[in-house]
Amino acid sequence: MNTIFRKSVLGVAGLAFAGGVFAGPVAAHADVTPVRGTAVAVQADKPDTSKLIPHGVQGAQSRIDLDDEQVASAKAIIAATKKAGMDERAAVVAIATSLQESKLENLGHLGDRNDHDSQGLFQQRPSSGWGTVEQITDPEYSTLAFLKGLKQVDGWQDMPLTEAAQTVQVSAYPDHYAQWEQQAADLVAQYWNS
Repeated sequence: MNTIFRKSVLGVAGLAFAGGVFAGPVAAHADVTPVRGTAVAVQADKPDTSKLIPHGVQGAQSRIDLDDEQVASAKAIIAATKKAGMDERAAVVAIATSLQESKLENLGHLGDRNDHDSQGLFQQRPSSGWGTVEQITDPEYSTLAFLKGLKQVDGWQDMPLTEAAQTVQVSAYPDHYAQWEQQAADLVAQYWNS
């Protein structure tokens, strides 16, 4: 065998091995029946990151460890986003907003520590027309209410996350939503197709 041909064969074999090492677990779960002589594409099981963070993250990022209840809240936001017919980016905006407002905890009335009458995942206020206490502490309802507001923001898809979230939430701290964008995108990537 000539040297160039041998190097080519070994290079292809090396790529095939490396691809198997890195893609092995994904391919092991894929329902694929290979046909001799043809290449088989395996669909990625996670959304495209460029759709999740189209503008890149803005500023320093925060991250918290989530317990089972918080993960369930993230999954509920994703399910409601799908129900609303919105895409992964809408879920990222919603989860980042909830991370800022409640750390993905479905908060009831906090007494003296409460910010007015804010409650639920998004700290929505019954007195501001978001719904009843029972409604805004229901994760699906509160997410759909947030997304309804987001849909009314012209061009929200092309805005930085913090600007889109602030337009819906009208927070006293409008720039704080941005710090949760990476964790929100990671949660959407992890749970969108589960």
